[in-house]
Amino acid sequence: MTYPAFHAHTASLVRKHLTPERYQRLKNLKTPSGFALDDAICSGLIHPDSSVGIYAGDKDSYTLFSDVFTPIIQDYHGLGQTLPRHVQKMTPQAFVPLDPEGRFIKSVRIRVARSLAGIPFSNHMTRAQRLEVETKAMDAAATLPPDLSGRYIRFSDLTQAQLDALVADKLAFPKGDRFQEAAGMNRDFPVGRGVFLSSDNCFRIWVNEEDHLRIMAVETGADFGQVLQGFVTGLAHMEASLDLCFDPGIGFVNACPTNLGTAMRAGVHIHLPGLAKIKNQLKEIVSAHHLQIRGTMGENTAVEEAVFDISNARRLGVCADTILADLHRGLDAIIQAEKNLTQH
Repeated sequence: MTYPAFHAHTASLVRKHLTPERYQRLKNLKTPSGFALDDAICSGLIHPDSSVGIYAGDKDSYTLFSDVFTPIIQDYHGLGQTLPRHVQKMTPQAFVPLDPEGRFIKSVRIRVARSLAGIPFSNHMTRAQRLEVETKAMDAAATLPPDLSGRYIRFSDLTQAQLDALVADKLAFPKGDRFQEAAGMNRDFPVGRGVFLSSDNCFRIWVNEEDHLRIMAVETGADFGQVLQGFVTGLAHMEASLDLCFDPGIGFVNACPTNLGTAMRAGVHIHLPGLAKIKNQLKEIVSAHHLQIRGTMGENTAVEEAVFDISNARRLGVCADTILADLHRGLDAIIQAEKNLTQH
């Protein structure tokens, strides 16, 4: 095999760190489940605009192909030459309300990605393994405490119109994007996919999207502490009920090397008409508190009507409690800056 033919304009992390020498050392290796380096980089080869361009097919990928995965992890997460040991700490915290009148924060969302131990990731799993993940997730969700109890909806039981309606309400997920398609994550869709919804729809578990599980709490309004309380309870239950893919060094292990450590995204939709006109000021505040700005509908989308998605930038090398504290302090600074602009 010759060195992969990356597009001339490819600027992905895999193109940066997969040297010809590394490729020659790794090209003929396969993990015990049969995943090869060429499988890992397929999406990045097809799409030159991919920012990362590589997916692991299973937990063993990170060890077998560490010559390329480790520098990518260090680069993306802004770490030094030695990967830190993951610190597992997430506790209910009493946060002072930042926006009691709901003038700025429109919704709060906390989510984590989790994968089940011993089963390949979504880009490398069989149809039977997808169904196995679904069954295990359903069984665990069925035993959630009463205040989080709800129903599981299999996508394969729905008409396309019914699924589209759930997606439009942001309660379910559509077939994956072109990057996931190229990686193989969309195989068998919608078989083995589904969503658990609590009775109030605030606690949700997406099954077999990009990762085996996306566990989240979402609520309209600004009560950060209330959302966190329900999320911590539900997450602890699911983690105790399932054998999850975990590594002492890189934390919770998932297909994308960006989604390690806590594998957490905690954030808000926040209306900032003043700072929308002075985006450099917003960027400075966000950067100082280890946060990031995304478009209204998430990554690679535009900001609509001055509603920003603000969330944590760090996932690996930091514990969940620190991520949440950073977000709370950062939002406090953002709201104060917005008030200063709009009250004059």
